[in-house]
Amino acid sequence: MNGPIYEYGEWLRARFPFRVQKIAIDAGFTCPNRDGTVGTGGCAFCRGSSFAPPYCTPAHSVRRQIEAGKAFFARKCPEAKYIAYFQSHTNTYSSSMERLRRTYEEALETDGVVGIAIATRPDCVGDEVLGYLERLARQTFVMVEYGIESANDSTLRRINRGHGFGCTRSAIECTAGRGIATCGHVIIGLPGEDAAESVGQAQAISALKLDALKIHQLQVVEGTPLAAEYAAGKFATYTAEGYIATVAQYLRRLRGDMAIERVASQSPGSMLIAPRWGLKPQEIHRRLKAYMAANGYRQGELCLQPTSPKQPSVD
Repeated sequence: MNGPIYEYGEWLRARFPFRVQKIAIDAGFTCPNRDGTVGTGGCAFCRGSSFAPPYCTPAHSVRRQIEAGKAFFARKCPEAKYIAYFQSHTNTYSSSMERLRRTYEEALETDGVVGIAIATRPDCVGDEVLGYLERLARQTFVMVEYGIESANDSTLRRINRGHGFGCTRSAIECTAGRGIATCGHVIIGLPGEDAAESVGQAQAISALKLDALKIHQLQVVEGTPLAAEYAAGKFATYTAEGYIATVAQYLRRLRGDMAIERVASQSPGSMLIAPRWGLKPQEIHRRLKAYMAANGYRQGELCLQPTSPKQPSVD
């Protein structure tokens, strides 16, 4: 760890001898919390289109989306190789294993792609999917990204998540046990969770067999159930300063060998209701590191969990 935070870029550099950039893909999958299998209406905070980049559309093939993403990043990092990131909705949720294979392998067969990352729910992986991904991970880089959101079951029920934290723990354990890299997503500022509650969850997250973590601020987006609750004054969102202070305390209690891929996210201004900080995620990241350095804080310094075994490198 070269600074106060163990950066995901540092984790990647230990595995790849070249620069790697993620390209988001919408492969047209849906979600069991929308189609009635688990529930309807989706998670209270979710509007899938609010997080997708402009080149990411299911109207185009996986290959075409990757090529558009490569063009998008060409000026910034022309020498990069790519991880195809299946981002939108639940990307292991299909009645056809063959469809999943075709989708993932179309990405891996695209020039310049050196691996895949698959965003999904903990209740949407089974032995067949994990068995296939285990075999694939012996040949290329594979990471499964689980939406955790919260370690508090009461919160998960309130946001209509459709599963409990025990499901998350089991899915991550099964995935990591097969030698597949794992990442988790958590949200700071969910209704009913104050700073103390959020910070206290770092111990439970540290106990998971995660290689990496994405931390998001709660964003209230138009067209979601939380938008109505926010309008009714049922909860508030963080100021940028309050969020940075809370995440700093969270990271102090998080395992030091868990790579941090992001500390904030950004919805389009046309959809976002709150918080409207006027700051890009990179600026939040910069201010967080400066805040931690100024206070002598380091990720993991207050963690009660042991470090996890190192994952093998990908050639």
